[in-house]
Amino acid sequence: MAVLVSPHFVTTSATSADSGGSDGGEEEEEENDILRKNPSGGLHILDRIDNGSISPDPMLYNTLLKRCTHLGKLKEGRMSMKPLVSSSSNFFPLVHWALLCMTSLFVTSTYVCDISIGMEHHEEESRSGGENQGKHDDEEAVARLDEFKKSLEAKMALRQSNLNSERPESSFLRTLDSSIKRNTAVIKKLKQINEEQRESLMDDLRSVNLSKFISEAVAAICDAKLRSSDIPAAVQICSLLHQRYKDFSTTLVQGLLRIFLPGKSAEDLDADRNLKAMKKRSSLKLLVELYFVGVIEDSSIFVSIIKDLTSIEHLKDRDAAQTNLSLLASFARQGRYFLGLPQSGQETLEEFLKGLNITNEQKKFFRKAFHTYYDAAVELLHSEHSSLRQMEHENAKILNAKGELSEESATAYEKLRKSYDHLYRGISALAEALDTQPPAMPEDGHTTRVTSGEDASSSGAVKDTSVLEAIWDDEDTRAFYEGLPDLRAFVPAVLLGEAEPKVNDQSPKAEEQITELGADPDQGQMATQDVTEVPADCGAQQDVKNEKGKEKDEKDKEKSRDPERGKEKDAERKSETEKDKVKGVEGTNLDGLLQRLPGCVSRDLIDQLTVEFCYLNSKSSRKKLGRALFNVPRTSLELLPYYSRMVATLSTCMKDVSVMLLQLLEEEFNFLINKKDQMNIETKIRNIRFIGELCKFKIAPAGLVFSCLKACLDDFSHHNIDVACNLLETCGRFLYRSPETSVRMANMLEILMRLKNVKNLDPRHSTLVENAYYLCKPPERSARVSKVRPPLHQYIRKLLFTNLDKASIEYVLRQLRKLPWSECEPYLLKCFMKVHKGKYGQIHLIASLTAGLSRYHDEFAVCVVDEVLEEIRLGLEVNDYGMQQRRIAHMRFLGELYNYEHVDSSVVFDTLYLILIFGHGTSE
Repeated sequence: MAVLVSPHFVTTSATSADSGGSDGGEEEEEENDILRKNPSGGLHILDRIDNGSISPDPMLYNTLLKRCTHLGKLKEGRMSMKPLVSSSSNFFPLVHWALLCMTSLFVTSTYVCDISIGMEHHEEESRSGGENQGKHDDEEAVARLDEFKKSLEAKMALRQSNLNSERPESSFLRTLDSSIKRNTAVIKKLKQINEEQRESLMDDLRSVNLSKFISEAVAAICDAKLRSSDIPAAVQICSLLHQRYKDFSTTLVQGLLRIFLPGKSAEDLDADRNLKAMKKRSSLKLLVELYFVGVIEDSSIFVSIIKDLTSIEHLKDRDAAQTNLSLLASFARQGRYFLGLPQSGQETLEEFLKGLNITNEQKKFFRKAFHTYYDAAVELLHSEHSSLRQMEHENAKILNAKGELSEESATAYEKLRKSYDHLYRGISALAEALDTQPPAMPEDGHTTRVTSGEDASSSGAVKDTSVLEAIWDDEDTRAFYEGLPDLRAFVPAVLLGEAEPKVNDQSPKAEEQITELGADPDQGQMATQDVTEVPADCGAQQDVKNEKGKEKDEKDKEKSRDPERGKEKDAERKSETEKDKVKGVEGTNLDGLLQRLPGCVSRDLIDQLTVEFCYLNSKSSRKKLGRALFNVPRTSLELLPYYSRMVATLSTCMKDVSVMLLQLLEEEFNFLINKKDQMNIETKIRNIRFIGELCKFKIAPAGLVFSCLKACLDDFSHHNIDVACNLLETCGRFLYRSPETSVRMANMLEILMRLKNVKNLDPRHSTLVENAYYLCKPPERSARVSKVRPPLHQYIRKLLFTNLDKASIEYVLRQLRKLPWSECEPYLLKCFMKVHKGKYGQIHLIASLTAGLSRYHDEFAVCVVDEVLEEIRLGLEVNDYGMQQRRIAHMRFLGELYNYEHVDSSVVFDTLYLILIFGHGTSE
């Protein structure tokens, strides 16, 4: 075949390579259109066929293979062959032609490879490897075609046997085994039909007489849990029973129909829906295959099944709709002939399908039922999609307002999302089986799913644990952030601005107004007037305007009062001088108070300073205080908690201090984050830590903290990493343990770790991120279980590892001698061997104790020496670096035992020689 085809295609290739002009341009244009590749290296047109944008048409594959053959595209040709080999039966005529094209393409590629002069050696090897792979694919395709043809021929032969079955006579059946025991055993095997037991089960069925047990056999087959791979074996067994027993097929159809028709079903309504769906799917496949092989001749049973499955009422039940979509898609793929869908032109397949007695009216019914149900399902999908988008929009509003979704909203959204995904997959599978385009739904450009289903459950678990876990680490910390002093108990309400001042007590505020007016040069004269007489002057001017006719009388009166006015002015000047002195004293006190701020490094000092400020309370004083708190030195981060405590204490009575400070901090943060320079890192850290401390006092809202953290995560680089980590170190643990913000903080922490894994951070930043993450969310560790020792053992360990020193060695020796020796000797030996757990400088004391005890217990010293030598050899054999300290301690112990004359020098030299030669082969 290659010899006949190759000259033609070689000529074509040469012509296309040598020709120019418009032909070459047309070929390049067609190549760009149909052979255009995607970023992953595959063909773009094949991707569109896979996702359903283009229907798989034989003419399309014909054009694609022709272009690959003419242009010598070996790799693209193999890509085009794979869908044909694995496709349904309507492409089999095209596969044979494709094999011819690919064979000619291999010959052409070989010819071009031979005439290429400048081809490198590795390219020749790669091409030859590609040809071998292509030939292997061709052989597999031919083998699959042969296997499919053989299966069709086997089904045709089996159908002929079932339609023209010659059932044995009753006399022959009476010769077979009819015992209840034997038949019961065979019927039990029918509940476990599979391909491995098919031959043995068919032999058993041939050896028994089931004439009186047909109903039991049918019930066993209906109850069997069949998989897709078990359907052929079940078909063979049912064919055998059909050819022997006349009533079998009728009884089997009735039994299988009970699974589908609810009115005739005896199933438990509380049974698992998944098991029911699997049972219906396998039963429907079995019915179709039995119809194909002639066991079932009446096609009207499928009409009743499809009529029930395509009922619009089932769409109201979402689980039933999912099951029905799966069953209908399976039926449409398996029984395309029922729906009148186009089949391939292979002669064997056409001959096989001609024997099926399905009328045109039944085909019309199937098509109408399927398409009607498909349209109703698509309409339901659109309505569910709109509901999903509406819920997403509402969830987005809640996220923007609160930063997190409630458990009910998250659960409802995930349930609707999963339902929509299942429905879309079922409709897409049915559309593919019906050779139609799947419904085009708008892509979800935005989704409010903060986490997936598993993540949502894990986040809920996080929230539960955070509720149980204390927000503060200890009682002192809780008292610092929550136990604020009550200013109303220390400061009069008038000074806090909570009571109406008397008329005579309005001078401080009036003085502030006079000071503001005195700043204007045009009103300099008014600064010398007494505040108490300002209303009187205004009233006199109004009287003058109302009584213009009495101007002369008023002038006379004023002239008579001139001596009194002079005295009053002198008194006013004196009072003003006194008030200026008081004002200067107050200003001096405020400046001194602000200068004492950096020295307030304890809770008592800052609380005392807060109370003192209340006695100097005024609007200008609060502004000065807010500015002083904001201008904390950038290197004095230890002052931030105390400054925040002062703000939190004052905010109970003076709201403007916290509002002004928060506004200044937020403006500074926005300025620094938008500047995007790599300078002023200390200022940035001071700013974000101040916000974090205010958050722990619940002065700064959690939304402000999360917005700052999000701004840093959006541009996770350079100083933003330091700022984010400092924010988490300051208030991350507080927000993670608070029930209101635990879920949102957990999501932020997960985003932080994902960014750390994705970005190539330097070691310093990577360590910062890990420290901040585990500070907020420490890894879960199981509680360490302490070993429970008897009191006597605890006393021995205390003597050896705690009390033992040069001064107490005699006392320890006396106490050890007093112990019940038979009971304590094994544990005492064990403790002596743990010299590495004590101090290295006290090993000679253990050796001294060994020498002291050997005077009274000779065998104890021998055991100690043996154990030390054994431990040394064990260390050499294991050679674990973790035992390094232990091995050194034992060697030191051996040397100290030599000093106390418990071992000879030969033992020491043998041990040293063992260390030198251990693990090395020697001739000695």
